[in-house]
Amino acid sequence: MTTSGMAGSNPPIFYTVAEAARILRVDVATIYRAIREDAFPAVRLRTRYVIPSRAVEEIVRQASESGSVVDVARMTAERRSAREFERKSGGAW
Repeated sequence: MTTSGMAGSNPPIFYTVAEAARILRVDVATIYRAIREDAFPAVRLRTRYVIPSRAVEEIVRQASESGSVVDVARMTAERRSAREFERKSGGAW
């Protein structure tokens, strides 16, 4: 079952900030603060943010598999570094 809780239907590609906060059981302000600090993955569409469902599912997966704390800011920074490396090197290894 996906984090969307909709078994048998197509899961969404993006969540609203409120939906992601509900799934992660945190306050909406916590998500917005992390987005502003560039510590949480999001897409900005004009004045609104949406959260990739894959990012939320990855957070849940890592926490479940590791049994420890998932540092979303570190995870986001690592992805950003990998993309920058690919961009500068002309592609993946």
